[in-house]
Amino acid sequence: MSRSRTAVLAALALVAGASGTALAVVPGDPGIAAIPCSVDYKVQNDWGTGFTAAVTVTNNSAAKSSWSVKWAYAGSQKVTSGWNAKITQSGTAVTANNETYNGTLATGGSVSFGFQGTYSGANAVPTTFTLDGVTCNVDSGTGGPTDPPTDPGTPSSKVDNPYAGAKVYVNPEWSAKAAAETGGSRISNQPTGVWLDRIAAINGVSGGMGLRAHLDAALAQKGSGEEVVQLVVYDLPGRDCAALASNGELGPTEIDKYKTQFIDPIAAILADSKYAGLRIVTTIEIDSLPNLVTNTGSRPTATAACDTMKANGNYVKGVGYALNKLGAIPNVYNYIDAGHHGWLGWDDNFAPSAQVFYQAATAEGATVDDVHGFITNTANYSALKENYFTINDSVAGKSVRESKWVDWNRYVDELSYAQAFRNQLISTGFRSNIGMLIDTSRNGWGGTARPTGPGATTSVDTYVNGGRYDRRIHIGNWCNQSGAGLGERPKAAPAAGIDAYVWMKPPGESDGSSSAIANDEGKGFDRMCDPTYTGNPRNGNSMSGSLANAPLSGHWFSAQFQQLMQNAYPPL
Repeated sequence: MSRSRTAVLAALALVAGASGTALAVVPGDPGIAAIPCSVDYKVQNDWGTGFTAAVTVTNNSAAKSSWSVKWAYAGSQKVTSGWNAKITQSGTAVTANNETYNGTLATGGSVSFGFQGTYSGANAVPTTFTLDGVTCNVDSGTGGPTDPPTDPGTPSSKVDNPYAGAKVYVNPEWSAKAAAETGGSRISNQPTGVWLDRIAAINGVSGGMGLRAHLDAALAQKGSGEEVVQLVVYDLPGRDCAALASNGELGPTEIDKYKTQFIDPIAAILADSKYAGLRIVTTIEIDSLPNLVTNTGSRPTATAACDTMKANGNYVKGVGYALNKLGAIPNVYNYIDAGHHGWLGWDDNFAPSAQVFYQAATAEGATVDDVHGFITNTANYSALKENYFTINDSVAGKSVRESKWVDWNRYVDELSYAQAFRNQLISTGFRSNIGMLIDTSRNGWGGTARPTGPGATTSVDTYVNGGRYDRRIHIGNWCNQSGAGLGERPKAAPAAGIDAYVWMKPPGESDGSSSAIANDEGKGFDRMCDPTYTGNPRNGNSMSGSLANAPLSGHWFSAQFQQLMQNAYPPL
């Protein structure tokens, strides 16, 4: 992905010079060659007899409503299962056709899919790929994803991936709390998100650091290189209408207060030329827009509060206003919260949520150019990659989708969901070069309970439950989960379409209190944070799986921090 037209054209010139292939000319750029399509084939994991691979194809020709990618292996490779494409193999020849939900491939658009395979001997990367019969130029299989061309009208002043080549701000307040814990110095230098979750947080709460203080500290950390600062912008009217622990200070109708007392002051500070050298990443309003799809109307999970927010439109207006005001600042990169696979991975939630996000991104003066990307799994626990079962597996005559855990979801982990949802967002109208972030702060699921192989094939449930890393009682459980661990450490460009793995939720900060605690922060008591709670329709009427003795959301929870370190994966 690249928003820099110069980089794309240079890459195209390099391809043309290296291959000697006659290539089409880019309209408006005489003498500049354009490849009709490009394919990026990456072996992600290889254990000697088998492998997983990710394929990203970029279409530089006319827009398509369906697509077919083909290649042939030189060795014994056999595809055994795949995702985000219908993959078949005859001899050495492999064909990957679109699924029903990702057939649209715009000019300059990309689509990604993946698969698992077996082999003996060598596992050479295929040398030739075709898209609908047209030969594509391919990179070496060792670099990053092939760069699609810049969309017309996309601002070029912002870098493609703000995390690339940059340090990320270490919040000194969080770092001090982490370092004070036994063993905490092992991770206290990791970058985490700074949460602006009420108006008072802009200037600092209880003598703590405000927004300017954090930005000043980031400048001090920056030195002569690039520095990313991660902010969570989180104070919508009627915030998080399906939960109580994360309710905010603003009532359902206080949209004007949100604009003038929350977003406007934040925008004024971020626009200060003093901070122009920072790359400021904003996570825009977690836990809100998806509720308009999943928790309204006739859904069994509907709440009156969410029906109110859908009717008054203030989630859409608030997000649109924030995107417009913050997106106008040249060094601010907006990423909209996109839930997680255990929330939006079902067919009746997936595309409708993308449509709601587009509605918000074009409200209150905002455009899709104000959206740099999306973030998934914020403050959640969904496993990054399940290695011991896939959505395409069948056991005892039943699909994995029929298991109680998966429950007809299309996705079993966060990486496959984020990559597929990116494609859905692009087909809905967002720019083809958007990037995704995945919050890996608490989805490691290591420790002694981590499976080391597939589950028993007695039934589809024993197979899934025995092999899954995510040990939650139910995928809808979200509060201070027992058994969770730190996930992948923050890193830039870890997979196709993914700008970074991030720790947007600071490990050790509570999701909500285990019992009612009086407070002046607008935070209610949610039974999902009570370990004795037996559930509701949103978690299949299951036990909450939460830890006992938890403080208010955002407050330090030492016992959870210790558990996260103990169960970290990769281990500390």
